[in-house]
Amino acid sequence: MATLYVENVPEDIYEAIRAGAKAKRTSIATEVIQLLVENVVTPKEQQRRQALLERALQMRATPAETAGPFPSVEEMLREDRAR
Repeated sequence: MATLYVENVPEDIYEAIRAGAKAKRTSIATEVIQLLVENVVTPKEQQRRQALLERALQMRATPAETAGPFPSVEEMLREDRAR
C-alpha cells in the first residue's frame, strides 16, 4: 500500500477531518482514507458508472410493454378535476 503525505492542509479542513474521525472513533488517517475512497473516482468506478448510465439510457429508450390495468397519470388528473 502506498504512503501519502499532505502538507499545508487548511486549518478548517483539518479540524473537520479530525472531528469526523473523533465522532467515528477512528484515526485521522483512517478518516482521510475513507474520504478518499468515497470521493475519488477510480478507472474501475468510472467504468461501472458508465455502464450504469448506458443501461439507464437503454431502459429509458425502451417503451413500456403495457401500462397495466391502471389509468395513466393524465387520466387520473382529468378524472379528479371532473369531480
